[in-house]
Amino acid sequence: MAFYALEPFGGETGYIGHAITASTVANVNRPKGKKAYKVEDFMPEFGKKAQSVEEMLQIAQMFTIGLGGQDKRDLDQLEGD
Repeated sequence: MAFYALEPFGGETGYIGHAITASTVANVNRPKGKKAYKVEDFMPEFGKKAQSVEEMLQIAQMFTIGLGGQDKRDLDQLEGD
């Protein structure tokens, strides 16, 4: 663990460079007087919040429709449960 404190590794560290670039671009193009963006504003947050069943179904429905499919469920019956 001492090495990790000196040289972090893992999935999140791979996004730091991209977050720095995104914050730089956003700050260069932000309106005058608006608060500057931080690098942390552009870091993804993995595993912070568990999704509810409803959120998972909405995402699945979005992908299905986006890829040209149809939702074959009886939505009136599901809402009544």
